[in-house]
Amino acid sequence: MDTAQIVMLVCIVSGVFTFVEYNSSSPSLIEFRDAPPFNRVRFLGLSATVLALTVIAKGATQPSTLTALFELVGGSLAEAMDFPYSPVRLVVLMLPADSDAALLGSVRTAAGLSYLVSLLSLAIFVVALRLNNWPNQRGGFNVWTNLPTFDPTAGGDVVVRLERDGQLNLILGFLLPFLIPAFVKLASDLFNPIQLQDAHTLIWMMTAWAFIPASMIMRGIAMLRVAQMIVVQRERAYLSAQKDDAFPA
Repeated sequence: MDTAQIVMLVCIVSGVFTFVEYNSSSPSLIEFRDAPPFNRVRFLGLSATVLALTVIAKGATQPSTLTALFELVGGSLAEAMDFPYSPVRLVVLMLPADSDAALLGSVRTAAGLSYLVSLLSLAIFVVALRLNNWPNQRGGFNVWTNLPTFDPTAGGDVVVRLERDGQLNLILGFLLPFLIPAFVKLASDLFNPIQLQDAHTLIWMMTAWAFIPASMIMRGIAMLRVAQMIVVQRERAYLSAQKDDAFPA
């Protein structure tokens, strides 16, 4: 089975799973399915990253005006983001010391472009959160439907657990773009280094490197927002109970 057939099979399975998940009354894995645009922003960010890197990679074998434009813009953005101690610089430094200039340039462009798309996705989600009173812009918020992997009855206060999980996601999401290149560099001394010369490997590695941390940060922000919403509802219920006690019927 060649690469095209494997990709097609993965796409079909993913599409069927998403369709079944969104049309089922009992959720399984997908979080915030009834609280758009959380998943929409993540999907668009992932799709935009893969599309942009694919167009740039296509320019190596089938150059065109579109591929040249993407490569020019991506290269300029990557150079602007390639400063000391930046995630893009760390990705470039994880390559072997004897890597040629063409590989360094392609990795720098892919890393800078994918990281920029992840930052834009985060910005869009934060703006949507502020403008649309997310996640309860449609009325109520069902914790079981939107957080199927979170058990509110597992013990401890729900707000404390949501805040702890949200903060953990924020910390990991911020650190992973810095930690992943360091781990890859250390692992390359013990195992065979990742061959980023292959276009498929480069596209999916850089996409995962940028998308997973951004997705974790968005999840952390979302969980902190849900915790804040629960606190507000508790305060309203407490004030309502106090009012009923002070003015009995």
